[in-house]
Amino acid sequence: MNGVSASADQGAAGPLIPVLAVVGVGLIGGSFAAALRRAGKVGKVLGVGRNAQSLARAVELGLIDEAVNAEDAATRADLILLATPVGGLRDLLVRMLPTLAPRAILTDAGSTKAEVVDVARAALGERCAQFVPGHPIAGAERTGPEAADADLYRGRNVVLTPLPENAAADVARVRAAWQACGATVVDMDAQAHDRVFASVSHLPHLLSAVYMEQVATAADARRRLELAGSGFRDFTRIAAGSPEMWRDIFLSNRDAMLTELGEVRAVLDRAERAIADGDGAGLQALLETAAQARRNWRKE
Repeated sequence: MNGVSASADQGAAGPLIPVLAVVGVGLIGGSFAAALRRAGKVGKVLGVGRNAQSLARAVELGLIDEAVNAEDAATRADLILLATPVGGLRDLLVRMLPTLAPRAILTDAGSTKAEVVDVARAALGERCAQFVPGHPIAGAERTGPEAADADLYRGRNVVLTPLPENAAADVARVRAAWQACGATVVDMDAQAHDRVFASVSHLPHLLSAVYMEQVATAADARRRLELAGSGFRDFTRIAAGSPEMWRDIFLSNRDAMLTELGEVRAVLDRAERAIADGDGAGLQALLETAAQARRNWRKE
């Protein structure tokens, strides 16, 4: 984990976030806390989680100051980051609502937004104005407090999908928190967000996992894995991510995922036909389109 010592100068008015609570102190939540602590933008950091040993380790690493339950965090925190699988978000918000302080701002790090917004509205009712949906575009296959990295969000994008009910000042504080982590913050509509990330984030994880499962369950899997090289390593790296988290993402973004799967299947069908027919020109055209698009990605 990168250094998380606080800046000596937090400003005459005190830190941006006097009390931060992180629900899920792993790669995403732990890195958020570490980055804000190093930037001197946070006072006290509370940690919430299901694993007491992980929380104790987070205290040892300096990611959090104290482990608390969700209800206590809702009472004490000024900003609460929900860095948990989206499937458990409803129950978490229901637990926090009775003790949620009026000043508290809730935000999340979920990879889907439309269902998250629906869940927040259902769980929080009129107090959904305190929830500012967000999605940091950063991650790795590592998990747990040891994976936390104060530099994880530096130079990365974070998407916010604010609600009409959100106070401008609350959105601004969430934006400022991510900017303090080194991120670039952009706003999107929740539905548009889910369509885009089904294509460029969620589907790659599913394809990597499906391919890895196919190789791992083959009769000669051991031989294949012994001989696999860098192409296999690079393509399958993201298959090592959290199964619980990605299960929830795929199901939460079901409609967009099904659309993307249909479109990928159509391209696979074209490639299969070209191979079966010995159509070298058609196969080369497909490969050239893909190669040129990849070479041009972020070239500008």
